[in-house]
Amino acid sequence: MNTFKHKAVFSAIAEAIRQPTPYQQQQSDASGGFNEVKALIEGQGRAWEEFKKTNDARLVALEKGQSTAELDAKLDKLGGELDKLSEGMQRIDDIEKRMIRPDFGTEKDRNYDAEVKSFQGMRKAFGVRSAEATMSVDEYKSYLSGFWNLMRTGTKDALTDSERKAMIAGDDSNGGYLLPPPTVGRVVKKVFELSPIRAIASVQQVSTDALEGLYDNDESSYGWVGEVAARTTTTTPTLGKYRIEVAEMYADPKCSQRLLDDAAVDVESWLAMKVADKFARVEGSAFINGTGVGQPRGFAMYTMAATADGSRTWGQIEKVKTTANGDFAASNPADKLFDLIQAFKTVYLQNARWVTTREVIAKVRKFKESTTNAYMWQPGLAQGTPDTLLGYPIVIAQDVPALATGSLSMWLGDWAEAYQVVDRFGIRTLRDPFTDKPYVHFYSTRRVGGGVVNFEAIKAISFES
Repeated sequence: MNTFKHKAVFSAIAEAIRQPTPYQQQQSDASGGFNEVKALIEGQGRAWEEFKKTNDARLVALEKGQSTAELDAKLDKLGGELDKLSEGMQRIDDIEKRMIRPDFGTEKDRNYDAEVKSFQGMRKAFGVRSAEATMSVDEYKSYLSGFWNLMRTGTKDALTDSERKAMIAGDDSNGGYLLPPPTVGRVVKKVFELSPIRAIASVQQVSTDALEGLYDNDESSYGWVGEVAARTTTTTPTLGKYRIEVAEMYADPKCSQRLLDDAAVDVESWLAMKVADKFARVEGSAFINGTGVGQPRGFAMYTMAATADGSRTWGQIEKVKTTANGDFAASNPADKLFDLIQAFKTVYLQNARWVTTREVIAKVRKFKESTTNAYMWQPGLAQGTPDTLLGYPIVIAQDVPALATGSLSMWLGDWAEAYQVVDRFGIRTLRDPFTDKPYVHFYSTRRVGGGVVNFEAIKAISFES
């Protein structure tokens, strides 16, 4: 990225981080955004050093049997500062990713043949009546023009003859219209940015109502033999089958007709933003807590068992108990974190990430390793570097169950191996100006599924005795 782009990124960051913490330096000189980012990084480092100093004092007070109320209050405040600073660093990365992300290009750069092919596939996937008929590039361009004119005006009378013909050809059996591929792409990219589980899971696009796959139930046995010794038959591994069905999700953004009547309004960008925002929130929760009935099955909704790999029934996820209801144990609380890591096969630790809430992080941030006396949680003190716990990156997902007796509030795993997201591509939209006057609703639907496919690749901390 060139200097100009960097300055743009940093200026955007400064705008995004609106409520500076006491540890952020407020400087404004020729460097502008550079100092904002520098202040954020340095502030995080200073806040962390102050947190460690305060927590060390708390531990000494506990050993002496002294009151720690004042120190606990200070730690809570510092922890909030660290959370805010970490979120600020994450916004830096998000903004930069969006700025360097390839766009759809200019009109000159567009590949309409590819867009038409994608659009035809979407029409077939959604059961459009005329999907079997071949659509030309000119017809597709008329559809694009007609779609956005229809979004603004709400009537086919405002369309040209070619636009009206293209829209009728694209009309599905329920009277909805498919978002054009470029808009779908923008929505998908935005959802990817906003949905924490989608960003780390494996994602597969399908044109049917489900994704089916195979998994190994066990491994083949083996033996050592001499050069001419007899070979006995080894056991043959068996395969199991999984099926992840897609379910329908929807978004229903609205705006006033007067706003739509203003030709200066970018209806496409607005609709993509609102739809993506709702889809990201809905699916983010479903990938964690979804029941699997009419929605994805969240990883927190599978049967849990406190048994190791190899002795656990396939379809169950291993849990490690904290031995305290709704909390870590009072004595050696971090031991269970090590127990969880030890329970993994090495292959799954190479790309492992924690998935938890700020509430849990506030607790583990105080943990120290007994032999080295080093803190287990470490801030990401560089751009693009996430916070870590025992060396593994942390993903904050507030839809993870809150701390309570028996709650599964902390997870670790190789999410690309463990959790499969299934997208049936395409988004369908229905314009509704009648049910909520003077607002116009844009009822959009999309089909998505999800489920665990490798039950050895993730494990959880269960807050129970």
